[in-house]
Amino acid sequence: MIIFNTTFQVDKSIIPQSIDYLKKEYIQKAVKSGVLQEPHLRKVLHDNEDEGASFSVQFTVKDIPTLNKWLKEEGNAINQALVQHFGPLIAGFSTLLEEIALDA
Repeated sequence: MIIFNTTFQVDKSIIPQSIDYLKKEYIQKAVKSGVLQEPHLRKVLHDNEDEGASFSVQFTVKDIPTLNKWLKEEGNAINQALVQHFGPLIAGFSTLLEEIALDA
């Protein structure tokens, strides 16, 4: 199981709008096909949030080849729509995490 994490840095002028967009547009479109599952939206805690805030969007996905296929067929368009909507006021980077079982 792979966790697909994207962290977005959001300008303070669009924080409420960006949260709404992530909830109602970005995440809903991302899970529509069923490839990405178990969505989570989390705020990244910072000591200084004068310029903005960071948010983490996470999904589980079966494996990396499945994720790469999703990115090519759906994900790039969803990300492009977000960039078109907010322009330079939002920026993101993605990381992949692999869960390690705690038993034995």
